[in-house]
Amino acid sequence: MDLFSSVRDVGSEPLASRMRPRTMDEFVGQEHILGPGRLLRRAIQADQLSSIIFYGPPGSGKTTLAMVIANTTKSRFLTLNAVLSGVKELRDAVESAKKERELYNRRTTLFVDEVHRWNKAQQDALLPWVENGTIILIGATTLNPFFEVIPALVSRSRIFQLKSLTEEDLFTIARMTLSDKERGYGKYFIEFEEGALEHLVRVAGGDARSLLNALELAVETTPERFPPPEGERIFISKEAAEESIQKKVVLYDKEGDYHFDTISAFIKSLRGSDPDAALYWLARMVNAGEDPKFIFRRMLILASEDVGMADPNALIFVEAATSAFERVGMPEGRFHLAHAAIYLATAPKSNSTMGFFDALKTVEEESKEEIPKHLKDSSRDKEGFGHGEGYIYPHAYREHWVAQQYLPAKLQGRIFYQPSEQGYESGIREEVRRRREIQLEAALPFPEDEVLTFSPPDKNLDKWLNRLAENRSEILTDIRKRIFDNLDLRRHDRILDINARTGLLSWEAFRRVPEGGVWGLVPDKDNYELLTLYASTLPEPERPILINKGIEEFTPGNHPRVPEDILFEAVIGRDTLPALSNKERMFKKIHSLISPGGTLSIAETVPRKAPRLSEFIMAGIKKENERTLIEKFKTAEEEIYNDPSDPLINWDENDLIAFCKEAGFGELKADTKTYTFNKYISTKDLRNWFAIESRQGKYAGKLLQRLKQEELKRIGEIFFSHLENTPVEWRKTVLFLCAKRK
Repeated sequence: MDLFSSVRDVGSEPLASRMRPRTMDEFVGQEHILGPGRLLRRAIQADQLSSIIFYGPPGSGKTTLAMVIANTTKSRFLTLNAVLSGVKELRDAVESAKKERELYNRRTTLFVDEVHRWNKAQQDALLPWVENGTIILIGATTLNPFFEVIPALVSRSRIFQLKSLTEEDLFTIARMTLSDKERGYGKYFIEFEEGALEHLVRVAGGDARSLLNALELAVETTPERFPPPEGERIFISKEAAEESIQKKVVLYDKEGDYHFDTISAFIKSLRGSDPDAALYWLARMVNAGEDPKFIFRRMLILASEDVGMADPNALIFVEAATSAFERVGMPEGRFHLAHAAIYLATAPKSNSTMGFFDALKTVEEESKEEIPKHLKDSSRDKEGFGHGEGYIYPHAYREHWVAQQYLPAKLQGRIFYQPSEQGYESGIREEVRRRREIQLEAALPFPEDEVLTFSPPDKNLDKWLNRLAENRSEILTDIRKRIFDNLDLRRHDRILDINARTGLLSWEAFRRVPEGGVWGLVPDKDNYELLTLYASTLPEPERPILINKGIEEFTPGNHPRVPEDILFEAVIGRDTLPALSNKERMFKKIHSLISPGGTLSIAETVPRKAPRLSEFIMAGIKKENERTLIEKFKTAEEEIYNDPSDPLINWDENDLIAFCKEAGFGELKADTKTYTFNKYISTKDLRNWFAIESRQGKYAGKLLQRLKQEELKRIGEIFFSHLENTPVEWRKTVLFLCAKRK
């Protein structure tokens, strides 16, 4: 009786259902969102889930992951299937959730499988309850939620994309199934012919459900009766494996990702000048029934965007092919599709038309500059305001061209069009440059004052006064951009910012890896408190993890939210070195924190290459005694900037490259950039630099080790007389270092 009961229990539901993981530890695959330290894993473990949507192919674990959450959350968990449920069932679930919240102050998590199957009205009915927190939504869909779920619902949910399982994942699932005596086939003696299990895994194509269904069919249909007598061998041959699983058909979904991914592959093949790939992706679309008008529309765009002036005839050709297709139709119209695709794929390429968008950006960001008078309409206001006066008619000159001003005066020298060296443009490139150079050099002068009774205020005065701050912002933006340009980040990567300071890099990093995680080391207590306060405005799972330690004190596992075995796909930092006395040890430690193939990308200001104060006044010193003092000061400066015992300045790019190599990094790349900006030498600056009364740790203290106090006092007076409240062109040299762990 017990035996039959056991058989009935095991066979009461499909193997795929029986083998669903019950905990996070049993879940196989999706390391990019569920690995140690990843955002989703942290949120599940902390029971701090907000509304989320799982999106991925069949059998990747969407429903399974929802069931794991159901087993771990303290909230009430309800399940609906969008195929079988409508607005009525949803209202019942909402009413139940409201009562649960009012009576027990308990949240309700609602899992909606196949959420894309609900129409807009049904999804709208769910929206207010997600918005006010009555329901935490977990949706699952095989289609891209950005197209299949209403935008309002998407904007209130985090999207996690699950990927097809790897063959290694599927082998793990198969082994678990064959060894599990309670839910799987662990109590049976099962053997596979060589290659049989491999065939099931390979053909399953990353779909765990397909694998388990095929495995169930193979195991339970091979013996004469199932379950077999105790101890009987179940031998799965290759033939049985092949019969148990059918080859999967590659689907082309005109409404989902396949549609957009395939047209993307087609356009990129055209842009990349690969006619073979272009014809293949074109055939994929035509075979799937894609609208030819859609394909022609994209080719018309590409003819101007990516071929452009390298072959001006490309647009005419594709337009002609489009017209011919409309007259001929299918199936013969496929010749015109192929003809246009081959033409574009083999045409020279240029994206110089993008210059228009540079001009558009200039128009949007800057004030509307006055049109030069000689370009204005001379049919109106010529006598009163001089409009049109001075215009030179190009056709009256040789080659029908003459140098004159066409841009507004303040935009003279701005370049928007850059001819490429491809095709037609290669023939006009030199002529365009020649005329531009002549135009800039010999533009005819025109008086710019209007014949008016009043003068406008100087609109650029405020901008000029604020230029220093604006320039600093531009420098920081450029440094940040260069640091991230050296990284090939994925949405699920983990990043360590080794000097988060004010968060310049950490916040940008978090935007780039929303499904991964960002850890920021903030050694300064005040900065740590400031960043923590700002981070507190975000939901806990969505915050960068801030640690009040420097890189020297940081060790994985010594913080509750830093797993002991964590490795980071990227380590970033800016100006970390000055505070460190042992830079070599720092690089070795960073190397130990990066995962294989991971990247270090840092930017370090090189103090040794900073400008010397003496260079700003030498030219203006006329008196011999003052020049002698400044020469002594200059010598002292050079000694300070070349002091081998000072960790702030006793290094350069060659030292850092050597440290990286010794630490074990490979694929090193280092380059420097010098930024220049206006800096005002204020009274406060000069007092700080020559603060004789405060020696230790001050620039003056270092100078007094090399100069007499009376000499330094006199030198300070010279600087005050020449530089006080004076702008100078300051320089900042930054080293950008990128290194990969082998």
